Amino acid sequence: MRTGWLLLGLFFCALGIIGALVPLMPTTIFIILAAGCFTHSSPRLEAWLLDHRRFGPLLRAWRREKAIPRRAKIAALTGMALGFAVFLLGIHPSPVLALLVALLIGSCALYVATRPEPRERP
Repeated sequence: MRTGWLLLGLFFCALGIIGALVPLMPTTIFIILAAGCFTHSSPRLEAWLLDHRRFGPLLRAWRREKAIPRRAKIAALTGMALGFAVFLLGIHPSPVLALLVALLIGSCALYVATRPEPRERP
């Protein structure tokens, strides 16, 4: 079971790193999922993510307060909006499919937008 968690964590970590490089792909959710998987499989990799210069503060804020920093919210919401625009312009979906995708993305956007921002720590 531990090997399964490790492989899943590595997969999510790879997706998160790709998301950091590709504009329309999310990063934060994959890194959060990777850290959760590493909790069950590799304390060393979990510590590496928690201490990472870029991802560590996001993960610690999420674990501590279920909070998302404003800058990450703006990036996520902008990415969702751009992704939906590319979907509409590139795929030309039927109105029903466009509405379903809009509802899904809108639900995700609402969830991200309503998360608190991290409190400042001394």
